[in-house]
Amino acid sequence: MLTPCIEPKVSGSQRAERRQALNAATLGPWVDPLALGAAVCLLALGLVMVGSASIGIAERQFGEPFYYLLRQGVYVALGVAMALIVLQARLVYWEKTGVLLLALGLVLLVAVLIPGVGRAVNGAARWLPLGLFNLQASEPVKLFVIVYLAGYLVRHGEEVCTQLSGFLKPMAILCLVATLLLLEPDFGASAVIMATALGMLFLAGVRLWQFGALLGLVAVAAALLAVSSPYRMQRLTTFLDPWADPYASGFQLTQALIAFGRGEWLGVGLGGSVQKLFYLPEAHTDFLFAVLGEELGLVGCVIVIGLFALLVWRAFVIGYRAELSGHRYGSFLAYGIGLWIGLQAFINMGVNMGSLPTKGLTLPLMSYGGSSIIIMCVAVALLLRVDYETRYPRGRVAQSSKRPLPLAGAGAAAKRGINRW
Repeated sequence: MLTPCIEPKVSGSQRAERRQALNAATLGPWVDPLALGAAVCLLALGLVMVGSASIGIAERQFGEPFYYLLRQGVYVALGVAMALIVLQARLVYWEKTGVLLLALGLVLLVAVLIPGVGRAVNGAARWLPLGLFNLQASEPVKLFVIVYLAGYLVRHGEEVCTQLSGFLKPMAILCLVATLLLLEPDFGASAVIMATALGMLFLAGVRLWQFGALLGLVAVAAALLAVSSPYRMQRLTTFLDPWADPYASGFQLTQALIAFGRGEWLGVGLGGSVQKLFYLPEAHTDFLFAVLGEELGLVGCVIVIGLFALLVWRAFVIGYRAELSGHRYGSFLAYGIGLWIGLQAFINMGVNMGSLPTKGLTLPLMSYGGSSIIIMCVAVALLLRVDYETRYPRGRVAQSSKRPLPLAGAGAAAKRGINRW
């Protein structure tokens, strides 16, 4: 958890320990090799699996078995290019533009709801046609909310910890974002955004009774949304017993479970999936993990889970190091990105394995889709930038605040007070 709003007194031994930890954090390569390696492995494995999972549908739809693979390769190249650009930009620029980015995200969410502007697929208006690919508005919005909320927690950290108003202000904005997403409808994205934001607020030190009360309200609201919408209620009942109607509402989930069953320990071999050819819908997007389980077996699934766990763990390590160095914005940003990637991967895998109700969420860094791949690459680049600015503090400019932020017990700067604007 981040340092408290009111800086406690720090003994000489604690100060020495923190200084030693900071010195250790600044050693080594320019960016965290484990986080970078995990992200690159997930991208590469995802590209291979998209090519394998999409051969059948690409052949039927376009007469070109590698249609989706080639497009995914372009998306990965664009994502890497964007990541390299983002990696060069100082985080202070993201902090200063957080409000503008949030406003842009709201504009995108409104635009997809306008007839003739947004594009509807399977009854959901979630996309904006941009020529090369369709932009799924919820993907950049997830990142923009994290960027904005990290800046808000830096500017109003003391108010968030001590006053109810500091907690309710960001929640009002998040409720607006969730409402626009539910109008599309996109329940999965709204759930990920709300859960990530709540996690960031909890790490910021919000009072437990406020956090618990809001968590209860969110749970009640989610239950009401589920029972008030016929299609959401159908998804919930299908999740509880997909075999009750295996040829209609439970078809997708039962085929995914069959895919995992065929995979056993080592899988049927790369490219050997049968479910992807004629049975499993959205095999190269939302249910890519099921195809991976069929072709690479339990071993392949464990490797993917391990890579995501490694990436999330390194995100929290980077966030903690940024906290120790007094780089609070970078710390919140790293925590938010780690929560986001971990939650979305957990939900996607849970849906594929029948442990969670069906949601339209991609597997981060792996599933087919330009919006998801590019935004995830940008998010990983931001995470690596936090690590770089923590290791080499001269690589960042001063915090965008009227008064310097307190360093976590290291040096005289810790006595300068807390940013309150």
